[in-house]
Amino acid sequence: MDLKGRHFVDLQDFKDDEILFLIEYASRLKELTREGENQRNMLKGKSLVLIFAKPSLRTRVSFEVGAMQLGMGTLTLKQDEINLGVRETIADTARVLSRYADCTMIRTFAHKDVVEFAKYSKTPVINGLTDSSHPCQIMADLLTTKEHFGKLKGLKLAYVGDGNNVANTLLVGCAKVGMDVVIGCPEGYEPDEKYLEYARSAAKANGSTVEIVHSPERAVNGANVLYTDVWASMGQESEARARKKIFRDYQINKTLLDYADPKAIVLHCLPAHRGEEITNDVLEKYSDIIFEQAENRMHAQKAILAAIVG
Repeated sequence: MDLKGRHFVDLQDFKDDEILFLIEYASRLKELTREGENQRNMLKGKSLVLIFAKPSLRTRVSFEVGAMQLGMGTLTLKQDEINLGVRETIADTARVLSRYADCTMIRTFAHKDVVEFAKYSKTPVINGLTDSSHPCQIMADLLTTKEHFGKLKGLKLAYVGDGNNVANTLLVGCAKVGMDVVIGCPEGYEPDEKYLEYARSAAKANGSTVEIVHSPERAVNGANVLYTDVWASMGQESEARARKKIFRDYQINKTLLDYADPKAIVLHCLPAHRGEEITNDVLEKYSDIIFEQAENRMHAQKAILAAIVG
């Protein structure tokens, strides 16, 4: 499947079969990595610029190491080095960098900044995270789920917590692969309506369902996959104390797990605030798959890079 030259900004920019292709491609690359197969000729001589307005452990290391395994050179720029959208327009920055590098990854706050950058870039742009969307993470989540269950279609994923960028993108990703998805969140903290509307349409086409509920017990009832994220995302630190009260019933713990399928798994995109959105004992019980999920960020991103940079 030819995806060369495409931007990877939102999952809804890709057809369902393209998403499934990338998941299978990531699985194959992971297998080659485990076998010690040299993949450095795949993107030998290509270059990747990584822009971080938001700092990250997993995003930076997984992209840098993954790109290195594919033979790419990388250059990481922090916000104080580039001041995206401050010293010059985002359009001008995109025009310049795309003449130097074969691909640019951006991890920032405003989603519109990545969209603007991609509009003017001559080379592929990858969304490493915005306040609205986290597509690389969800590709890793779908890969992890497929590895564990051997399938995606027909499974139910329940996300418990804030209707944030991860929830937005899970709605789309799950709907596109035929999974039922339920978001359990407090009133007033639902996912973005734009992503919800798209997910409902995609789910209808794939014979799956999308629900937003305000009861965590109802959300996880019979679920195969339970998923959570921090209650206060980066940039919401001033709300952290208030959110602890609002979200205190939206915790994945032993009691909540009793409502799920007996063979259910638990996922977390990390970093985790143990004792808040997930208890320490539950995280440790499912730590093998949660840290496999973290590793799968690298494999999913390698597949994206190999496919769109070529």
